[in-house]
Amino acid sequence: MGISPILAIFALHYELETKILRIHSKKITKLVATIAEKQLSSKAYYIAFCVALLPILLLRDFTPSNELRYLSIADEALRNGTFFTFYNHGLPYADKPPLYFWWIMLGKWLFGTHQMWFLTLASMIPALITTRVMERWVAPETDEDTGKIARMLLLTGGLFTGMVVTLRMDMLMCMFIVLSLRTFYTMSTSAEIPKRERWLFPLFIFLAVFSKGPFGLLIPLLSTVVYLLIVGRIKEVVRYWGWHTWGVLVFLFAVWFGCVYAEGGKEYLNNLVFHQTIDRAVDAFHHKEPFYYYGLSIWYSIAPWSLLVIPLMLGAAFKGGFRSDLERFFFVVFLTTFILLSCISSKLQVYLLPAFPFVIYLGVLNLSRFSGQLWVRLLFIITATIFISALPLVCYFALYNADTAFLDHALIYFAAAIMTQGGVVALRNAFRAQGSIESGLCTLVYSLTCTIFLAGWALPSINPWIGYGALCQEAKEMAKEVGAEQYIAYGMHRPENMDAYLEQPIIIVEKEEVETIYSLPNAVVMMPANYLEELGNVEAEVVGPYAIIRSDELQQNNK
Repeated sequence: MGISPILAIFALHYELETKILRIHSKKITKLVATIAEKQLSSKAYYIAFCVALLPILLLRDFTPSNELRYLSIADEALRNGTFFTFYNHGLPYADKPPLYFWWIMLGKWLFGTHQMWFLTLASMIPALITTRVMERWVAPETDEDTGKIARMLLLTGGLFTGMVVTLRMDMLMCMFIVLSLRTFYTMSTSAEIPKRERWLFPLFIFLAVFSKGPFGLLIPLLSTVVYLLIVGRIKEVVRYWGWHTWGVLVFLFAVWFGCVYAEGGKEYLNNLVFHQTIDRAVDAFHHKEPFYYYGLSIWYSIAPWSLLVIPLMLGAAFKGGFRSDLERFFFVVFLTTFILLSCISSKLQVYLLPAFPFVIYLGVLNLSRFSGQLWVRLLFIITATIFISALPLVCYFALYNADTAFLDHALIYFAAAIMTQGGVVALRNAFRAQGSIESGLCTLVYSLTCTIFLAGWALPSINPWIGYGALCQEAKEMAKEVGAEQYIAYGMHRPENMDAYLEQPIIIVEKEEVETIYSLPNAVVMMPANYLEELGNVEAEVVGPYAIIRSDELQQNNK
């Protein structure tokens, strides 16, 4: 088959060290075809998805940008004995509500250290619940195969999958938003509002806000009001947003803000309620992007399925028309969320996460409706071609791009080969006799799931490029050997939260302050490895893209 020569080259490159790459491409094709023929049940695929992510949960390091900061903030809260106000090295951190920090604090209290597998449960469980809610929501209006495809595309859709294994509170908020909207739809289709839903509706909305912030309220509020307006039922708005809903919300917010005021005072409360909401919405001090930002980012945020689900959704909206109130409601939720977030000054791809379930499910609900049309078949071919290009792209970036050389790993090549062959088999399954685009999509999903599982086992060698865990471990060992008492981070990105690993404060030296590191005795210096050339001929321990040097070595060299 087509990838045999490539696999043979890499088998020779790694010789006997990587026996797995000696598998002939025909065997890979047979493996992918066998997997594709297995029609997994709902429970079976949920299990398969969790197993595929298991290596990442067990082996991945924490990223320095946000994850280490969250760990450091939680440690500081535990030391200070605070539960509603948070600080990052003494500075108020009112950016996020407390619910997710409580989970991190619970993990530290239970295990004594921060365990990736435990912390990730606060993203994985909400993702599975969100998918299950969507699956049961559409079940009365679709067949089992369509529900299966929608479920699998959501779980493996770009940023949604990424947020499952990322320590952030976005998936938690997404779950509560979906639950609140599902509850609203149940109430709107009932002659009388069930007592249970009447209480759950405001509770889910509050928990969404308590997880991430005001979008947890704004998205359900605007989506439901716009939907009622479009279907000509705007007079019913007080039925769902009446005194009961607002009364529960006001009570819960009053309790929360009262606890914040008791712990942090008026200034912290003002920061939480006004500075982190109104100021960021009007003139962002972080992540400021233009209005059209999400119009571009959504295409790679839902990859590799965006080329199919987004045109299918738009085709239903503007070409064929929606066939049910459920489809109409899904589109209103997406469009309202999209416009709302586009109007907000502060933007990140992940902010659009609550809209992804509705985009994917609405697209898949219309797949059988348009699957016979040429443009849908062409879009599927392009999607499968992207899968086919996985191995050549990995080879290029691993061997010819210095910034991504960490991809030069046997398991990464093998995982990419599975994805490539998945694309080939998917095309065959889609266009052979009695084949269908639906069966081709299943093949792509199964191959992607296998790819995630295999690539995850390569993380120990990739972790130095992901986070500071390996670097800090080497620094601690060096400090112990030479009796160093302090750590210096020179020209590093967000090094202040390394204290989560080193268990003591870090001395931060910016790149333009290089002379400072020569004057600090008895220390271990961590820096980007490409800075070594500027420091002359010094002995250093290199860990991935970073280097560790004893300060006395630097001082002697400087003399």
